[in-house]
Amino acid sequence: MSAKNAEHKPTEEQHQLVKSLSGYGVPQEDICHILDISKPTLHKYYRRDIDVGMASANAKVGESLFKQATSGNMSAAIFWMKARAGWSEKLLHEHSGQFTMLFDSDDRDA
Repeated sequence: MSAKNAEHKPTEEQHQLVKSLSGYGVPQEDICHILDISKPTLHKYYRRDIDVGMASANAKVGESLFKQATSGNMSAAIFWMKARAGWSEKLLHEHSGQFTMLFDSDDRDA
């Protein structure tokens, strides 16, 4: 059996590496290049590591953002409210006064 067809046997170090790379946002194709494996092999042996890595990273960033927002960082607080509470910046255009439509004499005959 050639090395290319040999069964992949992930090590604990590789599992941790995939969790980390996934959490850092490294594309799966690049993770495959780093481990020298195909995408189907990555999914077969490392699916949970990919999912846990992304979720863990999101949780860490979320925790940091929450701490910043609740410690007085206005930019963080505004971002949190827009992303999590549905706040948005909308411009309201109000018109007051009379509305008059003017027509050219050519337009009336049309």
